[in-house]
Order: sequence, then structure tokens, then C-alpha cells
Amino acid sequence: MCLLVFAHQVSRDFPLLIAANRDEFHARATAESGFWAEVPDLLAGRDLEQGGTWMGVTRGGRFAAVTNYRDPARTAAAPRSRGELPLAYLTGTRDPQSYLDELAQRAHDYAGFNLLVGDGSHLWYFTNSDALEPRCLPPGIYGLSNARLDTPWPKVALGKARLKTLLETGPISHDALAAVVKDRELADPRDLKALQLEGSMEPILSAQFIVTEGYGTRSSTTLSIDAGGATSWREQSFDNRGALRSEQLLEFQQDAT
Repeated sequence: MCLLVFAHQVSRDFPLLIAANRDEFHARATAESGFWAEVPDLLAGRDLEQGGTWMGVTRGGRFAAVTNYRDPARTAAAPRSRGELPLAYLTGTRDPQSYLDELAQRAHDYAGFNLLVGDGSHLWYFTNSDALEPRCLPPGIYGLSNARLDTPWPKVALGKARLKTLLETGPISHDALAAVVKDRELADPRDLKALQLEGSMEPILSAQFIVTEGYGTRSSTTLSIDAGGATSWREQSFDNRGALRSEQLLEFQQDAT
């Protein structure tokens, strides 16, 4: 997943709202999101090559998502798949802080990543791209792509601004959330240069929604969790032309704690 814009504890009605795009090679085998047969409480997509996931939520209120951290200086293959990270949290019992504290001791086993984990009340962030400690996020609107949280890449800044407007004007719906991350326009080259994003692929990757024949936005997922625990998840999958291929809506009530 390469773009994730979210509001944490901003709306009294919806403590968590998420709009996310997963960008990946179209040839990579993927299963659409659903409840996993072997873990019935888990709703997530599945990477069929490594068995992990990029984002998921559970009936018990756990949430996790991961994005890659792009660092040209760190291109060597890592011994473990980043898709393990959200899956291990979602299927485990540790609270967010203790899970991330333990992960920090072995974070070098993975290529660069950004990880979000939450329990319905608290949302935590951790990256292995620097020496920062895991941190609990205060209420706010955030954007995460393939750099550190809230790095002001144009597509991140655009998504945060659109989500802020949506929260101010409403109403909240899956279509409205999807619009937060659906822009296909490339960023202004001057903005990319100011951020030192000047590689040959940077203009193409600067769009919120990426369309190329071999690589691009495979799916857009929107998630809302209301104050009573009602959870609504919609995934839209796309082909390599950016055309909608399938859509599924899954809803459930989180277990009372």
C-alpha cells in the first residue's frame, strides 16, 4: 500500500476513517479482501506470494496497515516480508505499544517500512527508516505514503486537505472517502524538485492513483468505524488501465469488550 490518509479520533461519530490505495506490480498474485477461513475474525487482503497483508481489521477492534519506505540507499533484499508485520499484530494479543517495542528490537530483518497498529482507542506509528521510537498518535488527520508519516509529498498533502474538507462538510460515505485518494493528476515538477524527488519515475509515482501497464494502484480501500463499533469496509480493485474490475462491501459490528 502506498498511500493512506486517515482521521484518528477527530470525528465524534467516526473515531477512525481511512482512505487508502495499494500500489503494486499487476503481476503479483493477490487475493481480494475478505474474512480469512483460518482466522475468522480477520478482514484483510492477502499477498499470495508471501502470505501477509497490507491492511486489515478484526472483529475485536484491532487495525493495522503497512507501507514500504522508499530509500535508494537501501535496496538489498531483506530476510523477512513486510506483510508479516500487520498480520502478526492483527492475529496476536499484544497491545500496540508492547508489539511495536518488541518489533523495534528486530526491525532490521525487514526492508524499510511504515507501520500503523491500533486497538480501537489508540493508534501507534513506527518506522524502521530512522532511530525514532514507536509513538502513540494524538487525535488528528494524517497522511502516509512511502516516506515518514506526514512527509509533505503532494499526494499526501492533497489527501489530507480533502479529508479535512470532508470532515467539515460531510456526509461521510465510501464514495466520499474514495475521492480523497482518487486523483490521477501528476504533481507539479517544481514541487517534486523541492522535495528532492527527481528520479525518472517520480512524476508517474506522484499521482495519488497510479496507472501504468506493469505497476499501479491495484485497489482502493475505504474504512469507517463509528463510535458504536460498526465497521464498514469497501475495496475496489482495478486493472492495469485503471478501470474498475470488482467491488466488495463488508460490514460488521465489532465485539463488545
